[in-house]
Amino acid sequence: MKGKMALRLGIGIVAVVLVLFAPAGSFDYWEARVYCAVIFVPMTFVIAYFLKNDPALLERRMRFKEKETEQKAIVKVINIIFLAAFLLPGLDYRFGWSDVPPTIVLAANAVVFLAYVFVFLVMRENSYASRIIEVEKGQKVISTGPYAIVRHPMYLGMALMLLATPAALGSYWAYTVFLPLPLFIVPRLLNEEKVLLKGLPGYREYCEKTRYRLIPRIW
Repeated sequence: MKGKMALRLGIGIVAVVLVLFAPAGSFDYWEARVYCAVIFVPMTFVIAYFLKNDPALLERRMRFKEKETEQKAIVKVINIIFLAAFLLPGLDYRFGWSDVPPTIVLAANAVVFLAYVFVFLVMRENSYASRIIEVEKGQKVISTGPYAIVRHPMYLGMALMLLATPAALGSYWAYTVFLPLPLFIVPRLLNEEKVLLKGLPGYREYCEKTRYRLIPRIW
């Protein structure tokens, strides 16, 4: 398990470094260096924590093959847009399209970090937080912690990370691609609720108690 996680982390770091720095044409892209540190340093500690305390969650987080037909289509579109979104900041750096002040870059990275901490708290609260949409045998409804506020807190944390990422990478132009990404959370979330309502005992009652799906007091 440790070897598998180390390999996945290493591949992830290499992939992100290539996507960010290759279009930039330089490792002097300091905004990307800060962003990588903000993402991967905490991720290392989070993986170590779950290896010790909840390895089953890490196993679930390493599943990538969606079972739901609707989810397969959504994920394909998200992956294409996601790749384009992370290529654009490097091009922006190379050609100097944006001039984002360092204070905004650092503030945005702080938001990314805090959003990642929030996602960690969600995963710590819900060991069944799989990467794919599924209901496991013996799975229980989680209604405590962040789940007492909204029904899909992990999507909320990820949306905050995505919205802060362009500024964190010093690119205003990247918002043209990043802004639509959170919108794809909506069909994924709605399909997930259909699966949970059908297969997870007690989920309907939880929905009646926790009214908001993603944004408190709004939706």
